[in-house]
Amino acid sequence: MPSPHETETAATPAPGAAPAASSPAPVRSREDIDPRGRSRDRSWPPTPEPLPFPVIDNHCHLDFADGEQSLGVDDHVARAEAAGVDAQITIGSDLEAVRWTAALLASDTCPATLRGGVAVHPNEAALHARGSDHDGKALIGLDAAIAEVSELLTGPGMVVVGESGLDWFRTSREDEQARAAQIESFRAHIALAKELDLPLQIHDRDAHQDVLEILEADGAPERTVFHCFSGDAEFARACVDRGWYLSFAGTVTFKNAAGLRGALAEVGLGRVMVETDAPFLTPVPYRGRPNSSYLIPLTMATIAEVTQTGLEEACRAVRATTEQVYRWPEATSA
Repeated sequence: MPSPHETETAATPAPGAAPAASSPAPVRSREDIDPRGRSRDRSWPPTPEPLPFPVIDNHCHLDFADGEQSLGVDDHVARAEAAGVDAQITIGSDLEAVRWTAALLASDTCPATLRGGVAVHPNEAALHARGSDHDGKALIGLDAAIAEVSELLTGPGMVVVGESGLDWFRTSREDEQARAAQIESFRAHIALAKELDLPLQIHDRDAHQDVLEILEADGAPERTVFHCFSGDAEFARACVDRGWYLSFAGTVTFKNAAGLRGALAEVGLGRVMVETDAPFLTPVPYRGRPNSSYLIPLTMATIAEVTQTGLEEACRAVRATTEQVYRWPEATSA
């Protein structure tokens, strides 16, 4: 997921109908990340054929609103369940989203099928180190931000530390202060995951080798997940051989993602999971339109095809791996 502070657009509610009263309102719109998206098709794609066996969306961002009709948490959960996605993990990646996620999970209205994780996104780490966002608004220091994340990770419903890692696409590695901040933050989150005995979800964009070197130098958490895996077959093999896990998003369905499908074919289903990164990365044939967990059947169809397995077999394998990594839910894959 990009950093919410990467544009100069102020957070505004998404247009359309208000979410259900029992759901907390999203804190920002997808267009706050990319204002150019206002010109895209914002209609919700139709619900695909439900999966033959339920899977878990292990990475989405329910703090975002999207679409010409803004959906609340309960709406996303209900649509997902109808499509065979019966559990979700929502991720908070900046302090506003971190606090929102913690409050949602602690609330009496939080769906039982929802869990979460929080961290300081690598691009956010660079801003906290600088002390201000792109608009000049003051931010607390990086140490204070990580300390707040650490405290909230002990709250109800938290099952993962993430997303943390390195991003040399939006934050240049040539910016020494930003580079040092991302590395410092990544190492702090690695330590947190080990201290709390939680999985770590990694954001790795154009930084494969640096991420690998830091994980090896610091010692990777027992359950290390590459969220929205973006590497090639060689890097996929290097990760799986080290006992790490790969989570594939809608990008694996993109026409220009032959290398990503090659990575999936290289490692097979043994350490693979599925995610949306919603509201981003909507799978083909609806690329660019709003994304939600109910569209995972489209991604699972590609995962099954690439790994040359039946769809139900692929779903069962992905489900079992996800339960093993997050130790939740219990005894649902039998």
